[in-house]
Amino acid sequence: MIGCGKMGGALLEYWKRGDESFTIVDPFLEKAPEGVTLVKERSELGDKRFDAIIVAIKPQMIDDILPDYAPVLSDNGYVISMAAGASIERISKVMGHAPVIRIMPNLPAFVGKATNGLVAGPGVTDDQRKHAHAMMERTGTVVEVDDEDQLDRVTAVAGSGPGYVFELARAYVAAAEGIGFSHEQARALVLGTLEGTIAMAIDQDGQTLEELRNSVTSKGGTTAAGLDALNGDGAVSRKFEQTLEAAYNRAVELR
Repeated sequence: MIGCGKMGGALLEYWKRGDESFTIVDPFLEKAPEGVTLVKERSELGDKRFDAIIVAIKPQMIDDILPDYAPVLSDNGYVISMAAGASIERISKVMGHAPVIRIMPNLPAFVGKATNGLVAGPGVTDDQRKHAHAMMERTGTVVEVDDEDQLDRVTAVAGSGPGYVFELARAYVAAAEGIGFSHEQARALVLGTLEGTIAMAIDQDGQTLEELRNSVTSKGGTTAAGLDALNGDGAVSRKFEQTLEAAYNRAVELR
């Protein structure tokens, strides 16, 4: 694993629960997670070779740093890249045309609830794809997509998604405070409602979200009044469309 920032470290805590052994190369990391080897420089790897190399450095560092690691990858090895915006073609080229799988995790990886996008590049074997998929499943759920453009769309929906949810929760808590609750009470009410509602939606996957919404909405009742104020004119729906489009367009600009 080349580099180990906050997201890489969060994923590694769950990855290491499998059968693999991990080595990190990071000159700035003070301490590796338990059971993981840490070295400061490429030279400390000597003549070791690895079945997979995980790219967890910033995209702007790739061209300068990665070429030194091409000889470290075993003949049948592959690369997993979590460097946002760095294409499969770019990674493969600097790694001696090795097969590359790109992943897009999101922030809930810190609690083992990530929603991960995954796309396999040319030359990736079925075993390699299954291995990467299994690793990502340890951190949460996995959605495999067909191409890198779809991975940019994953970025817009799931990669950036926690930010949208935190903002909605923040506004919801503020509104609860506005009708008389303390911050602690409002936070407990809102986050508990969100947690329970999402758990129910996942459990009741045979019902559409519209059906679940309708199940709690009595004609002329409080929920109906609230929903009419929230999205009766479709403003929230349009805002989400604009949000995802803006995030996707930005992801395309950063390619």
